[in-house]
This record gives sequence, structure tokens and C-alpha cells, in this order.
Amino acid sequence: MLITRSPFLAIPSLMLAFSLVATGANGLADDNPAASTEKAESTGSVETSETKETDLLTNTRKLTFEGRRAGEGYFSADGSKMVFQSERDPANPFYQIYLTDLETGDIRRVSPGFGKTTCAWIHPDGERVLFASTHEDAESKAKQQEEIELRNSGKQRRYSWDYDPNYEIYAAKLDEIQDGTTDGLTRLTNAKGYDAEGSYSPDGTQIVFASNREAYSRELTTREQEQFDRDPAFMIDLYLMNADGSPLPDGSHVRRLTDEPGYDGGPFFSPDGTRICWRRFAPDGATAEIFTMNVDGTDVQRLTSLNAMSWAPYFHPSGDYLIFTTNRHGFANFELYLVRADGQGEPVRVTTTPGFDGLPVFLPGGDQLSWTSNRLLNADGTLAMEDGEPKQGTSQIYLADFDDEKARALLGLVTSQDDSGNVDEAMALENVRATAPEYRPSDVMRHVDYLTRDELAGRMTGTEGERRATAYAAAYLESLGFRGAGDNGSFFQTFEFPAGSSLGENNHALMTLNEIEKSDEADASADDTSAKKVSERTLELSSEWTPLSFSQTGKIEPAEIVFAGYGLQIQGDENHEQYDSYVHLDVFDKWVMVFRDVPQDITPETRQWMARYGSPRRKATIARDLGARGILFVSGPTSKVNRQLIRFDRSASQAEVSIAAVSINNDIAAQIISHAGEDLGELQKSIDDGSLAMGFAIEGVTLGANIEVIRRTGTGRNVIARLPADDVDAPAKYPFVMVGAHIDHLGRGGSSNSLARDDEEGQIHYGADDNASGVAAMLEIAQSVASEKRSGKLKMNRDLLIAAWSGEELGLFGSQYFVENLAALYPDAPEPIVDEQAAAMATAHGMTPEATSLSPTIGVYLNLDMVGRLDKKLIIQGIGSSPGFEGEVGRRNVPVGLPVQLDRASTGLPTDASAFVSRGVPILSAFTGAHEDYHTPRDTADKLNYDSAAKVARLFGLLTRGFLTSTQLPAFELNEGDAGKETPRVALRAYLGTIPDYAAGEVKGQRLSGVTAGAPAAEGGLRGGDVVVKVAGRVVEDINDYTYAIEALKIGEPVTIEVVREGKTLQFTVTPGSRD
Repeated sequence: MLITRSPFLAIPSLMLAFSLVATGANGLADDNPAASTEKAESTGSVETSETKETDLLTNTRKLTFEGRRAGEGYFSADGSKMVFQSERDPANPFYQIYLTDLETGDIRRVSPGFGKTTCAWIHPDGERVLFASTHEDAESKAKQQEEIELRNSGKQRRYSWDYDPNYEIYAAKLDEIQDGTTDGLTRLTNAKGYDAEGSYSPDGTQIVFASNREAYSRELTTREQEQFDRDPAFMIDLYLMNADGSPLPDGSHVRRLTDEPGYDGGPFFSPDGTRICWRRFAPDGATAEIFTMNVDGTDVQRLTSLNAMSWAPYFHPSGDYLIFTTNRHGFANFELYLVRADGQGEPVRVTTTPGFDGLPVFLPGGDQLSWTSNRLLNADGTLAMEDGEPKQGTSQIYLADFDDEKARALLGLVTSQDDSGNVDEAMALENVRATAPEYRPSDVMRHVDYLTRDELAGRMTGTEGERRATAYAAAYLESLGFRGAGDNGSFFQTFEFPAGSSLGENNHALMTLNEIEKSDEADASADDTSAKKVSERTLELSSEWTPLSFSQTGKIEPAEIVFAGYGLQIQGDENHEQYDSYVHLDVFDKWVMVFRDVPQDITPETRQWMARYGSPRRKATIARDLGARGILFVSGPTSKVNRQLIRFDRSASQAEVSIAAVSINNDIAAQIISHAGEDLGELQKSIDDGSLAMGFAIEGVTLGANIEVIRRTGTGRNVIARLPADDVDAPAKYPFVMVGAHIDHLGRGGSSNSLARDDEEGQIHYGADDNASGVAAMLEIAQSVASEKRSGKLKMNRDLLIAAWSGEELGLFGSQYFVENLAALYPDAPEPIVDEQAAAMATAHGMTPEATSLSPTIGVYLNLDMVGRLDKKLIIQGIGSSPGFEGEVGRRNVPVGLPVQLDRASTGLPTDASAFVSRGVPILSAFTGAHEDYHTPRDTADKLNYDSAAKVARLFGLLTRGFLTSTQLPAFELNEGDAGKETPRVALRAYLGTIPDYAAGEVKGQRLSGVTAGAPAAEGGLRGGDVVVKVAGRVVEDINDYTYAIEALKIGEPVTIEVVREGKTLQFTVTPGSRD
């Protein structure tokens, strides 16, 4: 049936749209007032100004001719056969599956001939056909007869689909099937619910399909049940299974891949079998968009944002792009569009004929396209017209020749990375020719325009967009006369970074229940083992439980469970009493079950006070510190969350907490809590007003699990370029003056760093201010200095390094890697001079022998981060890193005249300058201020102040020029005053004066980049390079633990801080100071 891979839900407006395309000119549409709406909202023309249908499609012809309608044609691996569905049997008014031999024209029926069937696919070996059918429904033939009698009476249903729960998936062996029988069929699914929309993987070993089986396997909430009754497709998600029906590696027969609200359907594998494409409907069913993901459900990528019904995606055999159907041009006018597989650029229109064009499929060669249409053709293959409009009939399958080369040109695609590199290089060279050495706003605009193009898709570290952005910067610098100063003399320096998490295949949980049976004997003892019944239940992953991304991994031995309310421990203050969910509760070596978030019915003031303690990770660390084996999070019946299970954060890359952390649904939690004689809902209501209740042990229930979380590593790259002070072949002149700006951004905002609104989810985060503006200013400085040197106007006493950092948004990974590997990159750099005075200064500023001063190699570092939105003043940070900076900035600003705010803050800055100041390098960092578009898709190029950005570039260019020509570089001497206290993300009152290393990688504990001179940490003996593992007895495993530990400290009360230094565990006494 035409609709099964299509998204038309049981919503009147959508069903009306489909009735128009399904019944055609001779059906219900002609008598329906909306029929005129279709014409009014369509393009009304076969050709549009943006493209002509003949630009990409030629030699269009019809493939199916018989029956009331036909559709969903899919081809064998060699392209010689097509399987499709059609209504053509007078005895059955529903779709059946047919196979046609394209070489002979022979057609045979594959399905039994009774029941409803849909969604067929040919196995890669050509010997089997996959499809969904209801023929085993005992009522299937009666339903056929009922439909036939209705039609014979002259009546006709509006075309719709009821997502029959009797649909199952079958494989038909072509050499064994017999027409009208079930011979040769193998049933592959066996669950109540709609199982359909299946397709084989390219190697034939796996099947991806759609199902709403979960709606029938668990008790739905009232809200879910109401929506499911209206629209059974609301609960349809994607699943994976082995093609032979055998268990998957985790022991399950099917694995759920999606769990978002709304209809996920129409899945197909990519040609290489590594990804799956599908379409996802919004929960209200009003719109659908195109998505792809890895075959394990990770790395979900949204490809379209058309705010229309976009569905039926299908990969081109190259895997470079997809074709799909959308009604963006009118309510019932469905057209075909192309979109790049990387989501970059804008979709490209293929068909322009009003009416229905959908369910497109490329043939294996990639040079032909088949699709379903209700158009009519004349005998010569031209469109049949009537009153200036294309005539429409019933839906049939069509075939046309497809121009792949032209499609690639329209999509901005190239055939290889080398070609795309040439595109970036060509654009860089064009911009070199078009720009001037002067600091012009138009030149800044050119760089920003390129870096914020859709093709670069937000420049996320490790992506093609980052690769292209860095290729552009490198080509531009090379054309100016810079030399490569990265790996092996190239312009690039590669580094690894944590790139997210995914669930492995070995995740399972087993709950054991010891149930006491009632005995007929009045004096039966409850201690009598014969009166106990032990039952075990394996929990279903993704529907009943899921690990959290920060969970401890490995085998978790079965343990008892205790209940601890909301799992909070909060110190009281002048307005609130202490709140402790763990009073007198023994949790050692047990699972702790807690409600998510904070109590539901507390005042806004109390919620604000509690909110920062309510995160799952925070609660997990509390349970861990109390000795618990694991923690179970449950939403509870009073919770307002949209999903009961906490979503596994695939973008998370932080280190694990040393405790098993699991989310369970309400049904499992209620079953557990009932063993203590409690009702889950009543229990939650009793503490939702903020009241404290004693926790308790839950006897008779144990839980064991195995948790596998895969934490992935990606590769990013910096651009490092050097402009020699002398001839290009002369030895490098140290110490360098260095100018840098980070070139990466957030891609499509898939990480927790995005501040996008819900309606902006999946959109490109262009990062015009953050930090295309900084890169543009940096390139302007490079061009000006190179031009002056080339003309003889500038005599440089030292070399200039230019760096475009990546990994900044993820945690300063690129710049941190550079400073840590500087000696390997420049082995001829002078060794730092170490004497007693220098060693004392190093200790005071947090340096360790492993983190010695870089000043002999890098004399001064200038940073540009977000310099495109000047409102009041340019903020220049780092003034406190050298005593001469205030005067130098004032002097160089005289010819520029920018309003500036000099900020002595130098350490702990959330930008790449932090990597240098912690290594003894004086820094200056430019910043025009935060704004409401920060880290959202709204940070676009049209909002920048290019005049002021050019002035910022000029000011920092003059500073750079001065440092290059001076005989003496600024001395590193920290004097930050009050500005040096680290700015916390939470309301920390105690102050230590430490500088956390946010890019420490796989370190158990929190490594310090440095400590502020004269601060409590420095006075107590801490120094840069120390790995903090305990603060006042609290275990510290990462930055979150460290922040929580500091938050619990009291001002003026000495505490013991335990660190690991050079392999030895040391303890120091530190007295926290005040931030106020």
C-alpha cells in the first residue's frame, strides 16, 4: 500500500491530502471541495524558475499499467527485477506483492493473495523477497469481503491506513512459493503490533523495520493512550533484527533504534550498510523531516528543516546524497527533492509536475530513477494536459533517466576530498585577490561569508565542515607567503578528542523477585522457604531500562535495592533547612532508587535553591560517595517529563562515574516498590511538597546488570602557519609572536553546549560571531603583516605564528594539544632557562616540570574570540599577565580609537588563551561581549558589525606588529587582582584559586592547569599539573565532582586536599577564601 512507508497519520488534514493523491481524477477528489485547493496551492506549472523537471529527468515512462493503483517499487541488486505492491485482484481489495522481470516483462504474485500486504524488498541474493502481511489474521478474509461489499454498494472509504496490529514480516523463498498458499514463507516477527516497512541491509544479514509493538507490550500513560487511540502511528519506532531471525549479539531478537515521540518510519540502509535513513514526524503529526543515523542508533543527523511533510528518503548508490518526497509547495502537491548526505547546503528540487510524485528509488546504477506518480502521459511520453494543467489519474510507478553529474553540481557536491579541497583552495585564492592589506570591513565579511556557508554545516570538530574550514584557512595563509608549521612541516596539526558515547551490544539487566505465596495453613511461617517463589525478569533495553552515558561499565553483581526519595543532599542556609534523603539509610553496596529532578510541588524559590543539585550526575556522585553499588532513576507518576526513561546522551564524552547509573520506567519501579508494601504514585505525592521522608530497604528484590558504554574518539585538526622574519630558508627566529582564533563551532548543535530553542533543534549553528569573526580578524592581521614584510616596510625581529584552533567548543582540545606537544613540533626551540628565581616563579604560577614555561618558544599570544558584535566596548582580557600591557594597548589604540575595557583577568578564561597563560606566556584576548544568539542557529553573518570587527583586527594587528619589531618582549608577571578568581558555573562561595584543565582527557580526578599566585591553593602547596582526587574527604573523578566538592566547602575552615603528583599521592591543607 502506498501509505505504509508514507507518513500520513490519522489526522483529518493529512488524510485528506492523501485521499487526493490516492483516488486521483476519477475518485473522491473530484467531488471534494479540497480538490480545487490542491490546484490553487500547487505550482500550477511543470517548470519553475528554480529548476525544470527535464534538468534532471529525461525519457520518463510508465512501468506499471494494471490494477486500481500501484506503488513502492524496489529493485534487485542487479537491477533486473522490481518488487512492488498493487491492487489488481478483484477478489482482494487490498495491496498484494508482485515481482516483475524487467528483462522479459513477466509478473508473478509473491504474497499469498489474501490479507493485507505492504513494503516489499528483494534480498541481495535475489532468491528471497521480504514483505509485511496480515494473512495470518483469522479475520483477514472477512475484512476483504467487507471492503468488497462496501465498494459494490457504490460507496468508497477515504483512503487511509489503520496500522493493523496483525501485520508481521515474512520472507518468501521465490523457488518455493505457490500462488494462493503460504508455502515458502518464513515468519520473521512475532509481536502484537504493526510490524512493517522492512528492508534488507546491503549484505543481506540484517533487517531494519518500523513497529509500534511497544504500545501493546506495556501499560501506556493516560496521555499516551489517548494519543495512541487517535493515532497508532504515534508509537511507531525503528527496530533492527537479524535477517534469519537469530538473536543479536546482546541476546535480544530485536533492538530498538529510536525512541522519540512521533512516527519514525520508512527506513533504508545506506549503500555501504553503515547508516540508516528514515523520516520522523513531529509528535503532533503536522510535519516530518529526513534523518540518518548509524546502524546502532547513534550519531543521529537531521538533514532537512523544511517545516513540511518530508518523507520517503532513499540513498543514491554513491551514498553522497538522498532523494525524498515533500509537500513544501502545497498541501497536496508532493514533489521529489535531493539533499546531501552530510546535510549541507539546500535541498534541490527534482520534479515540478503538480499532483503526487513520491516514494522515489534510484536503480543500482545510479543513472535511473523510479517513483510513484498520479500523472498521466501521452503516447509519446509527454505529459497529458487539460485546461493548462497536467491530467491526473491513479497512482502508478514511473521510470526516468537521471543526470547524476548535474545533480552533484546543483548540490555543490564533488567527487572526492581532493576536489572539495580544491574548492576551498580556490575560494581562498579568490579572496586573497579580492582583499587588500588594509583592514576593510568588506574583507572581514568575505571570510565570515565563507566560514558560515551551509556547506560547512557549523564547522563541528572532526567533521567535513571543520576539514573544509581549515583547508580554506591554510590555503589563504599559504598564498600570503606563510609556511606550514604543523605536523611534518604541513599546515595542519591533528589531535584526538572525545567524540561522544553510544551503547554497546552487551547491555542487559536481570531483576529477581522473591515472592511470598499465601499458604492454606494458618500457621504457615513466612520464613518457610517452601512458601517463597523466586521469579526472574530480564528487562527490555530502551523501553524498561537504559544505562546513562556516565555510568560505570562492566558486570554489576546482583544487589538489594533501597529507596531514597529524591536522592538529594543539600546544606541548609538562612532561608532553607537542610535537605537529606539519606538520613539513617544504609546504602552500602546496594542499588539506590531515587526520583528524577526535584520535588514537583515546591515553591519557585525552593526549586531554584534545589535545582542545581537535581542533575542525575550529581545524584550519582552522592550515592557513590555513600558507598552504593548503583543508582536507579525513576520519573514517577507525578513527573511532567515527556519520556519516562532518561535519554541516553550520545553527545556526552565525559569520563564515567564509579557507580552504575540506570534509568528505569514507572512500571518496573512500581513493581519494585510494591515489595515494600508501598504505592509508587502515593509515595511520590507524599514528598512532592518538599517534605522529607525516611528512606527504606526494599526486601525481596535484587538487580544485576551488565553495562557497556562505548566512548568514542574523534580526530580534529589545527592550522599552524609561520611567517619567517628573514628568508624562508633561514632558521626560525624565537621566541615567536603568536596570534590565534578558534575556527570550530557546534555543527548542528547536537551537544549540551547548544542553547538552541526546541524549534531550532538540528539546525546549523553558523557561529558567525563565535568564531568566524575571530578567524576573519586573524586572517586580516596575517595579510597586513605579510604585505608590510614583503614591501620592506616591516623589519621583523622574530617569526610570526598564526593558529586556527579546533576543538575549542568541546574543551580547548586543539590549543591544549599544541602547548603540550610544542617541544616535539619545534625540536630546535631553545630550552627554558631554569634558575632558583625562575623555579620559584613557576611554582607560584602553577607550573610543574612537565608544564614548564613556553616563553622561550612563544613570547606572547594574542587571541581573538567573538569580536563581531561590538555594542559598547571591546573587552581586552589578559591585561594582568604582563605589567606593560595596559600602556601598550593604550598606545596602539590611539590611531584606531576603539572604546575598550581593560580586564586584568588572565587565568581561567573560557578560551584558547588559557592554554598559554598557564604555561607562562603573556596573553591578550579580544572579546566584544555575549549576546542572546550565542550558541544558537541565530548567530548568523547578517548580524555582525563589520566596521568594528575590522577595527578590532587593526588594533590587534598593530599590537602584533609592535611585538614583532620590539627588541624586548613583555615579561610574564601575573597581577590579576580580584579578577583572577575563577568564574564558576554554579554558585560557589568558597574560593581556592585553582585553574582546572578542561582538556585533561582520560584522567581519574581533576587535573589543574595552574593555580593563582597568592590564592589559598597556592599558599597550601598545590600547583599546576596536580591531579586532585579528594577534597575534604569527597572523591573527585572529574570537573563535576570537583565543582561539587568546592561548593560544599566553608570559608575559613581548613580542609585536606589529596592530589596525585608525579605518581605519588600527597595531601595538603588548604583554607578556602571568600569570593565576595
